[in-house]
Amino acid sequence: MKINLEGKCALVTGAARGIGRSIAETLTANGARVAYADIDITTAREAAATSPGALAIEMDVSNESQVESAMAQVVKHFGHLDILVNNAGVNTMKHRVTVDQFPLKEWERIVTIDLTGTYLVSKAAAAVMIKQHDGRIINISSVLGVIPARLQCAYNAAKAGVVQLTRTLAIELGEHGILVNCVAPGSTLTEGTKQLFYGADAAQKERADRVLSHIPLGRAGTVQDMAHAVLFFAAPESGYITGQTLCVDGGWSAGGFFRDF
Repeated sequence: MKINLEGKCALVTGAARGIGRSIAETLTANGARVAYADIDITTAREAAATSPGALAIEMDVSNESQVESAMAQVVKHFGHLDILVNNAGVNTMKHRVTVDQFPLKEWERIVTIDLTGTYLVSKAAAAVMIKQHDGRIINISSVLGVIPARLQCAYNAAKAGVVQLTRTLAIELGEHGILVNCVAPGSTLTEGTKQLFYGADAAQKERADRVLSHIPLGRAGTVQDMAHAVLFFAAPESGYITGQTLCVDGGWSAGGFFRDF
C-alpha cells in the first residue's frame, strides 16, 4: 500500500519495537518524517536510525510534563505535527485473574498508560493541530476494547475507553479540521508474542492455538497488517472519515466469543 505523505510529520508513541516501530517505518516509507517516541530511548534511537529524517524522543506517556516537553521538541524539530499515532500501551500476563482478585496497583498501571496516556498525548497534540486547523490522531486500541475477554478487566476497560475517547475527540475536534480514528488489533505476531504464544516452544502455545481456533482467517495478525490500517487513516484520501474504530483482527470480532483466553 502506497500513499503520498510527503511534507507530513508524524509522532508515534511506543515506536521502539513491535507494532509501533512498524507503524513508524511504514509512515516513513510513504514520505513522512517521523518522531519515534518511547520510554526506552536507547531502542527508540536504534529504530529511528533506520528511517531517513527520523527523530528519536524519550516519552513516558503517563507523565504529563514529559509529554508536553516531548511535544514541544517535536514541533521545534519538524515545525509542525500532522499525524499522531497513540500506540504506547501495556497489558498483564502475571495477573490473569477475575476482578475480585485483580490488584488495584496493576489496574492503575494499565489504565494510566493505556487510557490516560492516550488522553495526555492527544491533549498536547490537539493544542498544536488546532492552531494548524489540520491533523490526524490515530489511536491504537484492541479488539478486547470492543469484545472483552475474561481475566483482563483492566486492559478491556482501558482499551474500551480508548474507543470512546476516539469518538469524543472526533466530535470535539472536527470543527478544527482534525480527524480522529482508532485501530483495534486482534492477536498480533510480534517478537514478544512469538516467544510467549506462537513459537514452536512458546510458553503458552496451547492457549494461542485456542485463540487461533476462534479467528476466521486462522492466523495471528502481523505488525504490517496493523501499520497498513494506520496508513489508511493517515492517507489524504481518507479525509471524510472520523470517529471510527477499525478492527484488524482476522474476523475475531465478527463472532469470536470464547471462554478460554
